[in-house]
Amino acid sequence: MTTRTRMNVYLDPELLKQVEMLALRRQVSKSAIVEAAVASFLSGDAGDRLEAAMSRRLDKLGRQIDTLDLDLAVLGETIAQFIHFWMAITPPLTGAAQSAARAKGAERFEGFMQTLGRRLATGDRFLKELSRDLDSLPDDPLPDESESAAMAGFLISPILFTAVRRRSPHAARYLLNRPNSGLS
Repeated sequence: MTTRTRMNVYLDPELLKQVEMLALRRQVSKSAIVEAAVASFLSGDAGDRLEAAMSRRLDKLGRQIDTLDLDLAVLGETIAQFIHFWMAITPPLTGAAQSAARAKGAERFEGFMQTLGRRLATGDRFLKELSRDLDSLPDDPLPDESESAAMAGFLISPILFTAVRRRSPHAARYLLNRPNSGLS
């Protein structure tokens, strides 16, 4: 057992509050916090530890940005495909039918905005749901021949397919086997 020597120090009241809060958060004594801070200050490797911590944080931020970039690519491609599909199948309306269609469109848009507001308020997102669905799939990989066959008759673009597949090894299988997806 090591012996410790008592030392009285004077700290700024604000600094003492920070030490007390950190001690409470970490559930250690104030002496342990001050001792660790002095040891870190006096050690020569403090710069190395700071650099390593910054490197870990930057790596984590880089991975998060890569995930956001992929999510953005998936969402952008999804919207583009929806608009392309919608424009391809929607016939032009006559003058009489346009006013009724505008009224119905305004009603549907209001319903869409209310549903969107509810989903955003709950924090539930489509990509989280997709990830949960994908996690429940078995771990067998997608065979190359079914991928090629799927790409041939795709309503979804190859970019979206690749982005989703890159995010999860089972995403392509999910898209191909989902009922009413138009992919199978």
